[in-house]
Amino acid sequence: AVVSTQSTGSGAQTEPYTPEYVTEKGTIPELLTLASLSYNRGLPAGLAEVEMIERAREKRTWEQSMPGLDDLNNLPKRRAMMEELERKEWVIREKEIEKLQQVRLQVLKQILDKRENDNNKTNTERLNAIWSKKQVTKEGKFKKMRMENIKSLRKLTEKRENVEGKLSRRDVVNDYSSFASQVYAPQTRVGVFLDRGSELYNVKNRYLNTYEGLLELESFLPDYVTQPRIKIPSLATGKGGAQKRFKKRQRELEDTAELIRVEKEAQFEVKAPPRFLQKVVRPPPRPPTPSVEVPSEEEENRDLAVIFLQQILRGRAVQNMMQEGKEKRMELIDELRSTEALKPEEEKIIKEQKKEARGTQRKQRMMQHKNELAHEILEGMAGRSVGQMADFLSKELVRLQEEQRIHAFALLAERKRRMQEAEESGWRQVEERRRLEEDEIWRQMVNCHQGTMDSYLEEIITRSVSKTADEQARAEIHAKAEKINEIAYDIESRRDRLQSEDIVAALVYSFLLPEVEKETLREEVKKEQRRHILAAHSVIHGQSAEIERERSSSSGTGPES
Repeated sequence: AVVSTQSTGSGAQTEPYTPEYVTEKGTIPELLTLASLSYNRGLPAGLAEVEMIERAREKRTWEQSMPGLDDLNNLPKRRAMMEELERKEWVIREKEIEKLQQVRLQVLKQILDKRENDNNKTNTERLNAIWSKKQVTKEGKFKKMRMENIKSLRKLTEKRENVEGKLSRRDVVNDYSSFASQVYAPQTRVGVFLDRGSELYNVKNRYLNTYEGLLELESFLPDYVTQPRIKIPSLATGKGGAQKRFKKRQRELEDTAELIRVEKEAQFEVKAPPRFLQKVVRPPPRPPTPSVEVPSEEEENRDLAVIFLQQILRGRAVQNMMQEGKEKRMELIDELRSTEALKPEEEKIIKEQKKEARGTQRKQRMMQHKNELAHEILEGMAGRSVGQMADFLSKELVRLQEEQRIHAFALLAERKRRMQEAEESGWRQVEERRRLEEDEIWRQMVNCHQGTMDSYLEEIITRSVSKTADEQARAEIHAKAEKINEIAYDIESRRDRLQSEDIVAALVYSFLLPEVEKETLREEVKKEQRRHILAAHSVIHGQSAEIERERSSSSGTGPES
């Protein structure tokens, strides 16, 4: 089953449950050595945790195999074993520090590689964007040059087709016979815009643009278009009781509706008037159908003859008008005929002069054409040389710009490299200083532990020696006390009052005063040692507090630097 609650995933349990445990007296289970580990902080155990557990087991086995402290002869052996264990721990610590440094170097290398790749990607995208813009500009210039070249070639072609500069009339037949002419496909550069005035060809219909037209158009449509006919499918025939009951109820409803309709019609029925009292309206009479008389064949022939006679008369009238005009201007016609008959030689001379002038013009045009061709060739050569020179200068300019840009990129890269080296050197110095501080802390802690162990051992040895000396002194004192008691008993039996007072004074001087001096000396030594111990504790705790503060400050400011 699916259960929905109002609590979110953040309030759920994220660490495995650890039950309470109870240990037997005098036993330390090996599992309790892993009490410092927790979920996601050493658990589940990995390779490093397994190695740490193995080292802990070896250390416990090593400590169990070490000789005890009850024998003074085993102290050098115990010290040598402890030094060997400490040396191994130092080797392991150095390996862990090297592994940690390798991991940090690897992470730093990955970060540097990623930053370098990001910089290269950014530079590549920037160069691609610049190259794309330059390509678009170049394509635009090439397109413009091609259009100008096509325009110039078209002009030259038109000039070469009509070298003499003659004016030619329009060939209407060729224009309308060729579908590529200006008649069928006019060109925009000539000044013809095909889309101009296109709104004149829009369909404007009263039936589509007005509401009355839409209503009229709708009236022409059949009724099944505007009033759809839906045929209810009949129910499937069956032999069940439900089907029969439905049909029976439907028949009853139909009969009831029919009775209600008949009753309503009977209430509102209007009695028809008598049949013979109705007025019969007759329709108006239709007008007579017009008829045309069919002409006879003779009349048709006569009409055709009249029409032909009219055509002849009109043609003869035009001829008479032409003859009258000719008679009126007969003198001018005769004068023109005489002048034309008297100047055949002048016409020949004029024709020869025209031929000479045309030849001279043709020669001049040929010379002009040759000069234009030579001028075009020279201009082409000059333009080619100028174009090559401009191309060379533009390429040289681009090369210089690229060289300056690459030099600028190189300077930026060198500056970034120096900054990165400075940052890395700063990080390296911080890490070196931190490593030296950690090593110094470790060394001071080891020295402190070593001093503590030495003082502990010295105290144990001193206590054992003092205990043994105390026991021996007590035994000797008991023996001497017995002898002294015997002597005292012997003297007591023979001494007088003066001897007793001398003995008491000697005892006080020999035992009581030296013991007081010893106690005073012990108190002074304890005070001196306590003063040195307090000074050492203050120095150690002050250094550890300063180191912790520096470590917290360096860990807080390390990523920002």
